[in-house]
Amino acid sequence: MSSGDGMNFKKFWDEYSIWLTFGFMFLMMWAYTVPWLREGVGQAMDAAFSPIVVGFGIPFFILIVILSALTGLYSSIVQKYTIDYERMTESQERMKEFQTEYREAQLSQDEKKIKKMEAKKDRVMREQLEMSQQQFKPMTYILVLSVPIFFWLLYRLAQVTSTITMPYLGTHNLHEAVIWIVPAWILWYMICSITLSQVIRKSLNIGGL
Repeated sequence: MSSGDGMNFKKFWDEYSIWLTFGFMFLMMWAYTVPWLREGVGQAMDAAFSPIVVGFGIPFFILIVILSALTGLYSSIVQKYTIDYERMTESQERMKEFQTEYREAQLSQDEKKIKKMEAKKDRVMREQLEMSQQQFKPMTYILVLSVPIFFWLLYRLAQVTSTITMPYLGTHNLHEAVIWIVPAWILWYMICSITLSQVIRKSLNIGGL
């Protein structure tokens, strides 16, 4: 690939990345509704990783902890190298300053200052939109890695009948809904993912989204 092609791709990605990400998200949602595709991906991954899980006798709830740590690690690394956190922090600070000055101008009914702030508003809002779009960029990469793992968990879940004990919620079957319609295994995955991701992000010195 020539440098010109690389620059054209980067320009295309910068301009349409948010739409490509949304498109890929809908594609993954569609894939989840297709049993043969979902189970095929899960079965393919199980053929590769099942010997390790079975060989070490890893319980399903421990498997979720391991995969939560793995997904948290690569998600944080992808975000670290695709999002300019320094620029994002500076943009957030400028937005706070703008909001404070704009509010003061309105309260003081300083028409001259209000007009000045109105002229500045479009630029500030455009910068915020660019920052919001930048946060979507790593989602495609993360989904490419995460969806097969999720399909694998679903595939293996159909083969287990174990239970899990969670604080304040007691012991439940992994398939059982514990909070509204949320099954125990997904709740456990969410708890592990949020907790471990925060630890990983802190260790990698990654700012919050």
